[in-house]
Amino acid sequence: MPRSKLQRCPTCHSYGFKRVCDCGATRVAVAPLKYSPEDPQGDRRRTREGWGTEEWVDALPTPRHAGEEEE
Repeated sequence: MPRSKLQRCPTCHSYGFKRVCDCGATRVAVAPLKYSPEDPQGDRRRTREGWGTEEWVDALPTPRHAGEEEE
């Protein structure tokens, strides 16, 4: 069962609901899955990805202020 009903063929760029396109290529899902604020795996994923750690915070992009040059 595909993760999304609407599928797109990467070869001929046609859309459809079948997993296999008429050209013979396998179609892929068009849109990502819906976000759920009640994500049951959210805590585990954030822990695995290290969210909130010093290294994660240091890796975040910071906005440049007007007049500052790139180092």
